Amino acid sequence: MIPATMQPKPLPTSEQPVVAIIGGGVSGAGVAYHLARANCGKPAIVVFEPRAELGRGLAYDTADPAHRINVPAAKMSLQPDDLGEFLAWIEARDAVAGDPEARQPDGSLFPRRRLFGEYVASLLKPLLEDGSVRHCRAAVTAVEARAGRWSILDDRGGVTEADIVAIATSHPPPIAPGRLATRLAAHPRFVADTTKPGVLEVIRPQDRVLIIGNGLTAADVIASLAQRGHDGPVTAISRRGLRSRGHAPVPQELFGDFVSDAAHSAVSLLRGIRAAIGAAKAQGISWHGVIDQVRAQGYDLWQALPVAERRRLVRHLRPYWDVHRFRIAPQVEAVLDAAVAAGRLDILAGSVADARIEGEFILCTLHPRHQRQPLERRYDAVVVTTGPAHGGILETQPWLAALATDGHLSLDPTGLGLACTERSEAIGPSGKADPSLLISGPLARGTFGELMGLPQVTEHAFFIAGEIAEKLRTSATNRHPA
Repeated sequence: MIPATMQPKPLPTSEQPVVAIIGGGVSGAGVAYHLARANCGKPAIVVFEPRAELGRGLAYDTADPAHRINVPAAKMSLQPDDLGEFLAWIEARDAVAGDPEARQPDGSLFPRRRLFGEYVASLLKPLLEDGSVRHCRAAVTAVEARAGRWSILDDRGGVTEADIVAIATSHPPPIAPGRLATRLAAHPRFVADTTKPGVLEVIRPQDRVLIIGNGLTAADVIASLAQRGHDGPVTAISRRGLRSRGHAPVPQELFGDFVSDAAHSAVSLLRGIRAAIGAAKAQGISWHGVIDQVRAQGYDLWQALPVAERRRLVRHLRPYWDVHRFRIAPQVEAVLDAAVAAGRLDILAGSVADARIEGEFILCTLHPRHQRQPLERRYDAVVVTTGPAHGGILETQPWLAALATDGHLSLDPTGLGLACTERSEAIGPSGKADPSLLISGPLARGTFGELMGLPQVTEHAFFIAGEIAEKLRTSATNRHPA
C-alpha cells in the first residue's frame, strides 16, 4: 500500500475549485470516482476522454472476444478495500452467462476484458448523472499555466479553467525497432500498433507472421489470430525469448520477506528473490507466491534502490519481471500451448536486424541470440508488440511536449514515464515540483515502482484522489479560517 505522506501545500483556488483529469481509462476514472466520494466539499470534476464511456481506456475498450483479463475476477476491483466487488457485480448480473469459457475448473473467473470496462463505467454512471463528475468527450490539445490556474484547450474548441490537473493519459504506443517503421510502412500487412481496432483483420488464415515482442500483447495477438481462424506459422521474437507465464494451478501463499533487510542493488535483490524461490519450492510453494510477495512489497523495495540501481534493474531484469509478474489468462495460455505443440508457434531469442518489402512479402534478417549467423526469413505479415514506449511519452502528444518545454514536466530518470514526487506531483526540468499538477497511473511508476497491474493502478488512483482531496480541504481552510 502506498504510504500516507506529509500535508500537501495549499493551493490558491476559486470558490468552487475545478479539478481536471486528462484521460478517462481506469486510472483517470478511478481518480474521479474516489474524489467525488471524498469529503472535500463539492469540487467540479471534469474528465477529458474522447471515448463514449469513462473507465475503459485502451485495455478495456476492446471488443475482441479473445482478450481476457489476466487476473482472476476475484482480485479485480476499483475499490482497494473491497477486492471482491467486480466478482460480486458479475454474479449479480449473471454477466458471464454467454461466456462459458470464462469459468475455470477451480471456479475462478477470467471473463472477457471488456466486461471490466462495463463494471467501471457502471460505477461512474450515477456520478455523471448527478453532476458530481463531468465527462468532456474531447481530446486535450493544450494545457497552459495562466495566473495561478490551468487553461485546458480541447479539440472541440472548449477552454476549461482548472485549479488542479491530474495527467492520467493512455500508454504510449509501441515503437518498432530500428528502421522497421519506415522500411515497412507501405506494406499492407505491417501492423505497427495493435491498439487500433481491427488492425489484425488484414492477416489471412495461412499467412506467415512475425511478431516482434513476446509479452502480454503478443499473447493477445496470437489468441486473437487463432480466434479468427489463423493457422499459419507464427514466429515471436524478443531479445531474450521469454514467454509470458500463466497462473499457478491453485492459489499460492505469499512467501518471503524482502523489506526487513531491503536490497540496495539490483543484483542483491535478484539474489534474494532466487533464494526465496528455492526455499519456497522446498515447502511446496511455487515461484508465484514469491513474485506476488515482491509485488506486494514493491513500493518499499523500489524506494530502497538508488536511481542508478533502478536503472540497472529496468535495463537488465525488467523482461524477467514482466513475464513472471504479468501472467496470461488460462484461456490464452491454452492457445499458446496448443500452437507450440502443433509446431505453429516458434519462440525465438534475438532481434530483427533489418527488413524490407519484396513484392507481396516482407524479407527479414533475424539475429538469433548467441549465434553469429543471421537468418533470412520471408513473412506475409509483421506485427509490433514491443509494449508501451513510456520513455517517449513526451513525444506522443503535443500538449505533453509543450508542458515539458514550459518547464512543468520532465522524464523520469529510469525511462519509465514522467518524473514526480512521492506525492505524485509533477517535477519539471529544474527539479521543482508543482503541487497543482499530478501524475496518475503507470506514467508515475518511475517513482512508485510497480504500477502496471490493475490492483496497483486502482490503489494509486485512490491515493491520487486522497492527495487532491487534502489539497482542496487545506485550501478551503486557508480561504475561510475559523
